[in-house]
Amino acid sequence: MSKLKVQDINRTVWSACDTFRGVIDPSQYKDYILTMLFIKYISDVNKEKREQYAQQYDGNEARIERAMQAERFIIPPTSTFDYLYSQRNETNIGSLIDIALADLEEANRAKLTSESGSGVFRNISFNSSNLGSEKDKNQRLKQLLTDFSALELMPSHLANKDAIGDAYEFLIANFASDAGKKAGEFFTPSEVSLMLAMLTKGKEGSKIYDPTCGSGSLLIKAAQQVGSRNVALYGQENNGSTWALAVMNMFLHGFDNASIRWGDTIRNPLHLSSSTSLEKYDVVVANPPFSLKKWGKEEADSDTFNRFWRGVPPAGRGDWAFVSHMIEVAKEETGKVGVVVPHGVLFRGSSEGKIRQQVIKENILEAVIGLPSSLFFGTGIPAAILVFNKGRTIQTNQTTDILFIDASEHYQSGTNQNQLRQQDIEKVVQTYRNFADGKYTAGVVEDKYSYVATFDEVKENDYNLNIPRYVDTFEEEAPVDMSAVRQRIGTIEKDLEEVQREMQQYLEKLEF
Repeated sequence: MSKLKVQDINRTVWSACDTFRGVIDPSQYKDYILTMLFIKYISDVNKEKREQYAQQYDGNEARIERAMQAERFIIPPTSTFDYLYSQRNETNIGSLIDIALADLEEANRAKLTSESGSGVFRNISFNSSNLGSEKDKNQRLKQLLTDFSALELMPSHLANKDAIGDAYEFLIANFASDAGKKAGEFFTPSEVSLMLAMLTKGKEGSKIYDPTCGSGSLLIKAAQQVGSRNVALYGQENNGSTWALAVMNMFLHGFDNASIRWGDTIRNPLHLSSSTSLEKYDVVVANPPFSLKKWGKEEADSDTFNRFWRGVPPAGRGDWAFVSHMIEVAKEETGKVGVVVPHGVLFRGSSEGKIRQQVIKENILEAVIGLPSSLFFGTGIPAAILVFNKGRTIQTNQTTDILFIDASEHYQSGTNQNQLRQQDIEKVVQTYRNFADGKYTAGVVEDKYSYVATFDEVKENDYNLNIPRYVDTFEEEAPVDMSAVRQRIGTIEKDLEEVQREMQQYLEKLEF
């Protein structure tokens, strides 16, 4: 039997989305599709395990059940995909699916519920009136179950062990493309995630954290860059539905021990080493919401964890609040931070300017990288990446220089969205690594692309990090050929005289 490839899964599941298209928004129906993929996968895994144990223990049910209790998930009989498929013609199929999800959460509370006791499926109901009238809803759910029944997701049937995780990522990316502006709430374009992960690449055994983890794609990319499963993943997400996607994403990629918390990172950080201390990490990456209003300034003024000692950002812009949090949770003398920010973070004054000045004086800012416009779903504005390195203060080849890269013109154009190519990512990453290895001195590294600025230069610019101040991308206009211009003007004047003569003749004929 031929193995199931990720393309086969993608094709089948994306086709299943037709069940909901035109009925509800993609940002909503993604939850139904991704949840069903999760249920189908863990059901098939358990089914295959049960068959293996049945053979191993000669059908001894007691021993089989004991072995199944030690598997990744305990699945009640009425929560399996096969059971739900067998009930597909029932008039209460929506309720049956909801009950199945609730029972699955209850049987796996440590894995599928938050610290407050809320389950990953709490924000989704297959019995919702959003799916249409009772008759239409039942028909849609029957079709959904029928579509997924065509997939055999047992590990022995998959072409590679990452097929399910890759399919999940494919779906999230496509949902983001369809969801428009709402996509930014749950997904960072994979090319941006990859670049950020490569810039902050951790070592085996690293603790990696994303304080605004969305559906978890960036966190997974950072883990994959390590090249070993010996990593510990931590994340926090404020949106309940998106938190649920992240939890499922971790399991589908095999990161069963990832700790993904649900809550507001600024107001209520949940990864703590004590009641007054935050957990520390080797690598911290994030794509926080741009210039978030009402981010929690009131609480920040008296922050328990003293994250904002450099200054409290303005109430209407939370960018530096997230950056400050990330810097504080990076391990002292070793931690790396990579964060996506809007360009205003680089040059805005007042309290933000004071925070930026302090960060630069600490000598932990390593690189400022300008990205192309229209990379992110739902917005055309360009963004930048800031790379911080807390190890700079103890390096033997210590430098206070900062690398600036203008990669804004290095991309592939798309109909609705631009995209970073592999060579664009590699060029940025290699330039950064060469700088980090001490291969560049101050000044122009590559004309119109990269520049190494000294601390004194940045200070002279009043700690303004606006990239055009350092990377000169000015293109001289071609010199004007005045002789050709005069000749062209003469030709235009002759043509004009001819047109005027013709006009006069027409007017005379019309006796005007």
